[in-house]
Amino acid sequence: MSARSAIVLLLGIATTIAGCDKPASGNGQAVANQTTEQVSAPSADEAPPSTASAQKAGTVDRSHKGEAAPAAAFANAAGKPLTVKAFGGKPTLVNLWATWCAPCVKEMPTLDAAAKASSGRVRFVAVSEDMDPKKARAFFADRHLSAIEPMYDPQLGLSLALNANLPTTILYDKRGREVWRVTGERDWASAESRALLNEA
Repeated sequence: MSARSAIVLLLGIATTIAGCDKPASGNGQAVANQTTEQVSAPSADEAPPSTASAQKAGTVDRSHKGEAAPAAAFANAAGKPLTVKAFGGKPTLVNLWATWCAPCVKEMPTLDAAAKASSGRVRFVAVSEDMDPKKARAFFADRHLSAIEPMYDPQLGLSLALNANLPTTILYDKRGREVWRVTGERDWASAESRALLNEA
């Protein structure tokens, strides 16, 4: 195997590990892949990428800092269409997830814990990319997740607008401008994550 072929193979493996870019077989959902151009150089509070061109899952990407949230609509628990802009006036953490995404499921309790610890300073919104919103509603009820606001995006509009793998978590400031994003699982209740949430 040539060196070039080996590099291509490693990048493919790293991209697969980075997030749930496709569902478990048989349910027909897919989310757009993140491109390597979205990866920025890590700062002091970030882990270095696992390779020169692939970002390690759970690290912070600041390459979209200052960008306005997309206008793609999703629905709240009552079925009312909303956009991220509707949350203006308070920093908002938007988590894109799905019940079929193992890293999403694993990190959700830490998101709920972080939301409780923020005492309302940051709004936590979990936007389900499940085609059947009933699955996400049941997931929240079964796990007693009470501090995160569940939202539903069965048309995948938000994840496609952001070109995002799952899970992707984005912090927006009170003006609806992106501060940073994380692709892949992260412990949101850790001290490092608390420091990140204080940036907005």
